[in-house]
Amino acid sequence: MLLALALQVAVVTIPSPPFDWSGLPPLRVPRAEASASVADFVREEVRAGRCAAPQPNSIAVDLAIYVTGDGKVRRIVPRAINCPTVEQYASGIALRTISGKIEPPKDAGWHRMAVTFVWQ
Repeated sequence: MLLALALQVAVVTIPSPPFDWSGLPPLRVPRAEASASVADFVREEVRAGRCAAPQPNSIAVDLAIYVTGDGKVRRIVPRAINCPTVEQYASGIALRTISGKIEPPKDAGWHRMAVTFVWQ
């Protein structure tokens, strides 16, 4: 019983991001250039008709990212682009890119960033 109570106390609830992301501060991250193979998955999703690219040969996914005061990423929410596989893929790439590489923000909370995939 005490263990169950301790586990309940340890759970931290992270609020949902605001509806309007335009007011979120940008997350300062080191610029990262990925290999061309990173976009291969996205290109194939578009070619297979499972996603639509609003511009030829590229898709951008906006992300809201909750960062704690000590710089740890606690939650990533992709903006829906009608392509869940690419939304989740972008979230994973963002997490891998920023984990342990961002400066702790002034205040814990939601920030914004985008992941853009470009292919030939």
